[in-house]
Amino acid sequence: MEKKTYSVEGLTKAGPYSHVVEAGGFLFVSGMLPIDPLRDIQIHDDIDRATELVLGNISRALAAAGSGLPQVVKMTVFLADMAYFADMNAVYQRFFPDHPPARSCVAVKAIPGGFPLEMEALAIKK
Repeated sequence: MEKKTYSVEGLTKAGPYSHVVEAGGFLFVSGMLPIDPLRDIQIHDDIDRATELVLGNISRALAAAGSGLPQVVKMTVFLADMAYFADMNAVYQRFFPDHPPARSCVAVKAIPGGFPLEMEALAIKK
């Protein structure tokens, strides 16, 4: 099986990984943090804005690989505190209003950089 990797300009990458890997008709999006280096924004203290920024980053990564949020079939959400769940969920629902993907959401001890959440996605290629 062939695989293609994407590194997306304007998305943070702090290690030896690709933003997106395409294989077998699927797109695997690496964990995204609430960072926008083009606008010099890092969100540590507002879960609503952090969720919006992360889902926007995922959308940008998918677009670079020729897909989009409607093609997402699975999301994984990592929260630094489960107290953020309801607020994250309300924002998340706006991005996936009709047919939301399968999802896991777990609390983790820490997220690199002290961010409140990280998300990764699995999508089909359009």
